[in-house]
Amino acid sequence: VAMYPNTTNGAEAGQVESSNGPEIKTLDFDKDSDENAQFAIAFPKSWNEGTITFQAFFTANSTNTGTTAWALQGVALADNGDLNTAFGTAVLPTAKAMSGTANDLAVTAESGAVTIAGSPGDDEYVFFQIMRDVSEDTLTADARLLGVKLFFTTDAANDA
Repeated sequence: VAMYPNTTNGAEAGQVESSNGPEIKTLDFDKDSDENAQFAIAFPKSWNEGTITFQAFFTANSTNTGTTAWALQGVALADNGDLNTAFGTAVLPTAKAMSGTANDLAVTAESGAVTIAGSPGDDEYVFFQIMRDVSEDTLTADARLLGVKLFFTTDAANDA
């Protein structure tokens, strides 16, 4: 729920209501064109400021077994940093096939290394952009992004 659609080529905010399970906020990415969403986090000081990897969690209200490809890119900004700084290169894991059952949870494989643009350091804010890359997938329905898991390396036991 901390993600938001881009103003230009943005995903559409959605919601999945199940009869017995959780009600889920989604970002619905169209099957016909690349769409984007963004989120931002401040990493702990114990982050080593290196590359990260990710997994995407998503679903589709479709019995289609096509694949979905998610790409992630990021940029780190320090105090007084220019907010008009380009993201780093987008990285995508192998496209993930849906199960063929509507509204099943799908989880991508862990991606390769994502290099965050800027000069990541302590007390910086990191902006991320996630995109459905329709040229790399075959799902003929909206892909409904539920969340993203970030993996990063630490080089300190705590943030003291």
